[in-house]
Amino acid sequence: MKISLLATLLAALVPAIAGAAPQNYRIEHMDPPSWWAGMHNSKLQLMVHGPRIADLEPALSYPGVRIASVSRVENRNYLFIDLEIAPEAAPGKLELTFRRGAHSISYGYQLQAREKGSARRAGFNNGDVIYQVMPDRFANGDPANDNVDGYADKLNRADGGGRHGGDIQGIIDHLDYVAGLGFTQLWSTPLLESNMPAFSYHGYAATDHYRIDPRYGSNEAYRKLSAQARARGIGIIQDVVLNHIGGKHWWMQDMPMPDWLTYQGKHVPTAHHRVAVQDPYASEEDKRNFTQGWFSPGMPDLNQANPYVANYLIQNSIWWIEYAGLSGLRVDTYGYSDNAFLSRWSGAVMAEYPSLNLVGEEWSPLIPVVAHWQRGKQNIDGYVSHMPSMMDFPLNDALRRALVATDDSEQGLNALYETVSMDYLYPNASNLVLFEGNHDLSRTFSALEEDPDLFRMALAFVSTMPRIPQFYSGTEIQMTSTVKGRDDASYRRDFPGGWAGDRINAFTGAGLTPRQADAQAYVRKLLNWRKTATVIHNGKLMHYGPEQHTYVYFRYGEGKKVMVALNKNKTDIALPTARFHEMLSGVRSGVDVISGQRVSLDGQIKLPARSALILEIEQ
Repeated sequence: MKISLLATLLAALVPAIAGAAPQNYRIEHMDPPSWWAGMHNSKLQLMVHGPRIADLEPALSYPGVRIASVSRVENRNYLFIDLEIAPEAAPGKLELTFRRGAHSISYGYQLQAREKGSARRAGFNNGDVIYQVMPDRFANGDPANDNVDGYADKLNRADGGGRHGGDIQGIIDHLDYVAGLGFTQLWSTPLLESNMPAFSYHGYAATDHYRIDPRYGSNEAYRKLSAQARARGIGIIQDVVLNHIGGKHWWMQDMPMPDWLTYQGKHVPTAHHRVAVQDPYASEEDKRNFTQGWFSPGMPDLNQANPYVANYLIQNSIWWIEYAGLSGLRVDTYGYSDNAFLSRWSGAVMAEYPSLNLVGEEWSPLIPVVAHWQRGKQNIDGYVSHMPSMMDFPLNDALRRALVATDDSEQGLNALYETVSMDYLYPNASNLVLFEGNHDLSRTFSALEEDPDLFRMALAFVSTMPRIPQFYSGTEIQMTSTVKGRDDASYRRDFPGGWAGDRINAFTGAGLTPRQADAQAYVRKLLNWRKTATVIHNGKLMHYGPEQHTYVYFRYGEGKKVMVALNKNKTDIALPTARFHEMLSGVRSGVDVISGQRVSLDGQIKLPARSALILEIEQ
């Protein structure tokens, strides 16, 4: 009896010695939460999180799927399981079991069927125009989710840095408006959960990579947005943050490894020396600080040199593309991440979706700095990118400067022309995204001194260059902001008509000034024309050096030509057509795409004062 009693007591003590009582074993996170059969990459790494989960041994029995390896790390609350999924594995539920002696946990993991043609999906391209929205500031479609229990940052429309209540349903409600303006892609700033105590509205500080913030809606609401947008000919581009997370991310309560974050989890601010990563004279310290420094104490920097971090981020991007039916990704603060990781990440995503498009943000006016990151660039440091597109900050900067510069300024139209002339520095300039504005810049109309004529020139240029154009919501009604200094609140004011009781409704046109209504009509006419103007999508560019404060260029190919002429003069001007004989030989007239009027090209072309003339050339 005594021996039997002693054995019973020892058996009961074993779990306690191991560091956890049997009833505490549970799975709190399984990421990715699901996967798909038939992916290009047959490998999948599961992050399993729960109290002392590493004490348990995982097992799986499913045809075509096997556990290739199991990794345990410093924190026993994490287990990393590498699965090998054979091409013939069928969709279904995988029963993962986790055992320790007599104790067992079961977890049903879904292996889903891919949508037909998923791997061959087309990304956004030169035939598209992108509409950027900041969801919190666009439209409040569901007031019931304005405040959510457990989320400290509550609704406060009076606070420029507070939450204003816009959500996914608000975007869905106005998809017809977006499509009617002529847009074919929609880029939303991040929608992932950002349970931060303040400034959570912008979304660039995620606290859960697999959950839509409930104040925006739900994962299913995001899928609904994608489906309903697709039904209207609009693709969805997700905003991705690879570089950092929010300080309240669930990882921060239970860090997987000591090197999950850069600088061992200590806040070391980045000095933003973005040229350091390709500067032949740069110090190693500057290179390290740029890619490992933190944006702020509330935005911990991820260490993508850690292979588990890298796998997590790669799989997360692929999961959202597949889950939500995305047409592309826009990557925030692109160059700040570990460079070797960026090469691997872009390569992995493009291997799964060879026709997808990805665009990165490298906020620099220097063409070589931006070109460094685009696919096909032969870099002196040997860096290899698979990134198809980048945001064209250099041309955006040149355009804004050129239009407001005095006529004799070195920053005028000639500087714009010269910036375009350097397209040879890019591997594929036409795949860059050229934007008139975004949520981080002063409003275009304000930057152009609230001059309606300059405003039209800017939009005409963005829409007709060999680029993928992007507009920021509100540009179409000439929304304004402060110009000097950084003033996010003024750049991100609520879109009028998105809230019940708004006096002005830009969606319907109610309350708009005549000037605003004209601007909106101009955008609608310009972009709907562009939809079918294949020469703008695919044609070549020939431009002529600015003279007499005018800049003339042509898009041509496949028997079609479009002439664009920007005239900054305050008076009408006539240009001899002989100079443009390469494009206009034998041409007598063209049709103004905005007014529909025929314009004579017989000997000279008359340009109205302060105008952007877009002509379809009659052959």
